[in-house]
Amino acid sequence: MSMFSPCATAPAVAALVLAGAFAPAFAQEVRNAPTILDEIVVTSTGRPEPRSRITGTVQVIEGERITRSTAHSVTELLAENAVGFLSEWTPGQTSINIRGGASDGQGKDFRSQVLVLINGRRAGTANISKLSPADVDRVEIIRGPASVIYGSQAIGGVINIILKNGRNTTGNFADIQGGSWGLLQGRAHAAGRNGSDDFYIGISGGRRDSYHSGAGGGLLANTQYQRFGVTGAFGRQLNDNHRIDLTVRSDGIYDAGFRGSSWSTFNRDERTNASFDLVYSGKTDSDFARWTAHSYLVADRDVFRWAAPNSATVAQRTRLDLNRRHLDIMGLRFQPIFNLWAGNELLLGFDAERSWLRSQRYRESVVAPYTNMAQVSPQDNNQTDSVMAFYAENSQRLFDDRVILRAGIRHTRGSTSFDPTPNLANQATGSRPYDATTYTVGGTYRATDYLSFRTGVSTGFRSPTATELAGNYTVLVGTQIFGNPNVKPETSRQYEVGTTFALNGWSLDAALFQNVISNRIITRLRPGSTTTSDYVNNAGDVTVRGIELQFGVDVLRAFSAQANGWHWSVTSNGGYNFFMRDGGAAATANSNQVERM
Repeated sequence: MSMFSPCATAPAVAALVLAGAFAPAFAQEVRNAPTILDEIVVTSTGRPEPRSRITGTVQVIEGERITRSTAHSVTELLAENAVGFLSEWTPGQTSINIRGGASDGQGKDFRSQVLVLINGRRAGTANISKLSPADVDRVEIIRGPASVIYGSQAIGGVINIILKNGRNTTGNFADIQGGSWGLLQGRAHAAGRNGSDDFYIGISGGRRDSYHSGAGGGLLANTQYQRFGVTGAFGRQLNDNHRIDLTVRSDGIYDAGFRGSSWSTFNRDERTNASFDLVYSGKTDSDFARWTAHSYLVADRDVFRWAAPNSATVAQRTRLDLNRRHLDIMGLRFQPIFNLWAGNELLLGFDAERSWLRSQRYRESVVAPYTNMAQVSPQDNNQTDSVMAFYAENSQRLFDDRVILRAGIRHTRGSTSFDPTPNLANQATGSRPYDATTYTVGGTYRATDYLSFRTGVSTGFRSPTATELAGNYTVLVGTQIFGNPNVKPETSRQYEVGTTFALNGWSLDAALFQNVISNRIITRLRPGSTTTSDYVNNAGDVTVRGIELQFGVDVLRAFSAQANGWHWSVTSNGGYNFFMRDGGAAATANSNQVERM
């Protein structure tokens, strides 16, 4: 069964931010500076490039806005900036939908169609609620498929969380906040440089009690949480051409309440994400070539202390349902870039990654003796994934850099191994290979210094998980879901046109898109059954068309006002999906209400 509720035929999301910041050293420069159409972004093409050269839509949440925000998680930060359609199931779990691609809710965040990155590599989770914004320098969002650079899961979009380090942050900072329902959160960091070395050390934490609903509303029991995170980033400039960066971090949410439709109100979640990154970057003296080698380790942990004492099926009533999931990732990315001739730049890439997902589950009955409860398989199969990919992306600047043409292609080969899983009946252990070829092509035209146009076509894919291929698990309310060894990878294809305008402190970005998702993996009830489902590919394509707007104004500069040390900006972002159609919906269903959207 789907964990998502269908949304309206034409949903919209929008956010408005008003901000004033006292910045004496910066304000006068901003007031007198020319309009910047070419903000440098890195996520869309995997390397720093001016925004006007990007063929897709990129949204950026800058560090200044993050510092002013009171968001306790990346979920709230993205919601403030209308990044997508967000569903916050609990303080520790959020699902997100961007251009029809969705992450999953209620814990199953390893099969997302929206890819979450930290410093350009896979975060290991699509659950942005377990991530804190305290040590985040900026967030860059690609709207639409981006599998050429990033591989599986980049169907609806990519969210790249770029952390603070000793190069983008200096000085010491501390902040503490309090609020209703026992809210208390704080953050602090120290950053600096010493010769060829630089460093950043940050720490953050927070808590909140359960909150009340509305004016005079009752207490919503079990909505509390605690947070804690720490980040250390250390860099050394070996010489003019070579540099090494090391980042170690841990972040998570603890004792997070989990309320469910028929579940008890004493359920608790613990969700953490830790990583180790080592990056070596270099270049030749002639700037003919530059390169980046990025190795990383990720440890993502989920502990769900759930129960279903009021389940409709008496035999499934539990006083404890403990699920533990560990995802460990080891990966390497190598990206050399060559300036072949005037105006031409070629990026080549090699990705290799191996990951291990391990799950355990233990249940106790509400009836004594409690320990004789029949045990069932966990909600995710044990699996081992191996992935290797080669890709290339080329761009050519023409007519004094006013026209940019670019194209890229990626070939990904991988295998998903179904490993022995506790209490899984009739296990289909073994390995299944897969491969996918994705591409992107497009161009930009800079009509004037303040107006540019873009168009492009891009594709994406997501490979099935072992659970979708060979699973057999029971959800808390007793429904049983089986895997299907015949499900195909999900794919997407997007067409987009857009324009960006920026002049005298005013800026506007508009995009019109169509994203078609094929073979979306969903669940379907078996004929004649109300409690048994199977994973299947959707029988038809899901088509989403929409428009997105990003608007901003530097108020004092736009009206030629004297800054006097103030920087006042207004931003407004919004998206509207005016067409959504499920080509595989049953004849008796509303095809405008698309599953997992």
